[in-house]
Amino acid sequence: MADSFKFNSSNLESSLSSFKQRGITEFTLQDEAILSHKGKLLHFLQVFREKAGDVFLTLPVSASVLDMDVCKACAELYCTLEIPFSGLSKGGSYLFDKKFFSRRADMLNTLGLVFGFDMNFACDAGDSVKSFRDRLDFALSLYPNHIDFPQLELAGISGGADKSSIKMPKPSATFSTQDIKNCRETAFAVSSFYSYGRAVTWFLAVLAPLKMTPSKFFQDFAEWQKINNCSLESGWKPENAKHTEIEKMQLAFLKFKYEEKNKPQLFEVVENVVRLNGAIARCYGEGEESKIELSYNPDELLSGAAMDIPSFFDNSFIENSSVKIFMGEDGVEWRYC
Repeated sequence: MADSFKFNSSNLESSLSSFKQRGITEFTLQDEAILSHKGKLLHFLQVFREKAGDVFLTLPVSASVLDMDVCKACAELYCTLEIPFSGLSKGGSYLFDKKFFSRRADMLNTLGLVFGFDMNFACDAGDSVKSFRDRLDFALSLYPNHIDFPQLELAGISGGADKSSIKMPKPSATFSTQDIKNCRETAFAVSSFYSYGRAVTWFLAVLAPLKMTPSKFFQDFAEWQKINNCSLESGWKPENAKHTEIEKMQLAFLKFKYEEKNKPQLFEVVENVVRLNGAIARCYGEGEESKIELSYNPDELLSGAAMDIPSFFDNSFIENSSVKIFMGEDGVEWRYC
């Protein structure tokens, strides 16, 4: 792992060309003067592309700054966007602009950008359990790569990060202490199953036949985690778990839910979709080659048809095979073995 380096506003731009020499492969921009100003941000992105284009860039940036110009500049880089997913307290109510975030997410997804949301709960006046669950359901409908909950990550903050800048949940007339506990457990379930489980490509498709909202699904998964000793209280940390371990948890819980909803016949399709996408994610992320057993054609499982699980089950033929997933010249590839 490369050493940690800090750059202030005055020397940042001139230091970019030295990143490769210093062994810097990832960089997070934390200069608010740049992040909050479109012109300064566009200039930085241009210079970054010219001097450090191979470095993975993380931009914690407000959605209000992400217009088409900024997004197109980001699309030319190897980067991810971390976007606060929050509303506004006004007159004792908590207001959240779904249309605004929906437009931004549509643009990000159209350009193929990787992005995640930072979401809190019980931190702002007027927030409630219902509002949190509604935000969570809406957030997941926008296909974020991950959702982070800063309140869950305080213990892992290092490198001089300012913990005082993170709002902490507090009881109120609309958010009891028990409500906060329940939402914290749900947030941990989302982090475990969706974010660390790399589920963005298939989650909504797999959820649809269960006829559940995402928030209800994750409330149930939080209870499952308690029973299986991998909950927040147990001390289990998804960031320290191998993805294959989380995938086994995902499949065990999904099998349970499909049986509970009297749709066990669909689970074989679900299992194929999850395992194939998981193998591809590990190949991209860790360069890991793997061999998996499938019941359907891999190309069909990766097509839009597999996003409708019941229809895929009714119209696709069983094709048992062993498939090798590996990194080829043009990205992740597969072949029968």
